[in-house]
Amino acid sequence: MSTRYLIPAGRHRVEEEIRRSRFITTVAYTPTVQAARAFITTIKEEFADASHNCWAYLVGPPGSTSQIGYSDDGEPHGTAGRPMFTVLQHSGIGDITAVVTRYFGGTKLGKGGLVRAYSGGVRYALETLPTVEHVPTLSMTVVIDYGSVTPLQRLLPQFEAEIVEEAYAADVTYRLRLPVEQADAFEQALVGLTNGAVLIRRESE
Repeated sequence: MSTRYLIPAGRHRVEEEIRRSRFITTVAYTPTVQAARAFITTIKEEFADASHNCWAYLVGPPGSTSQIGYSDDGEPHGTAGRPMFTVLQHSGIGDITAVVTRYFGGTKLGKGGLVRAYSGGVRYALETLPTVEHVPTLSMTVVIDYGSVTPLQRLLPQFEAEIVEEAYAADVTYRLRLPVEQADAFEQALVGLTNGAVLIRRESE
């Protein structure tokens, strides 16, 4: 099972006018609940004079529901935050927060109109949102003899592993970084490559 998924490449903003109300949607990468709430606060401060700053966030891989939140910020219940979250949940993008800022233009949209405006704002932003692949990695320390150095270095690209640090003494010590999903297979390959004459320690996941 792959642990990779798409995340926002950075902060992204779109704007549209619906029946004289101005809707500004800002989306950002937020890998933690704290980051999501900090981003929401930043947007609220930027648009402190707005009628509403409605928001929704999803922390974790796409579709997950363990770390989520949303708010109507004064709009009628269920017309903003929840519809916004539903769009995020089905977007195929993880670790994401959206804030839709509204400047009221004098014409009421009704509940259905509000749902369409807020969910549509998020969809509009996602259509042009630059994304990158999130690849969870871990650090691994590997100790081998000098005879295994060249074979190990040839092995690294196959498992997307990169050397972070290296030290030469009686043996050779490498500190590597590689995708979590490659770790088990890489360890097996190392054991086979060295006939078991290798020390391996995973430092963090």
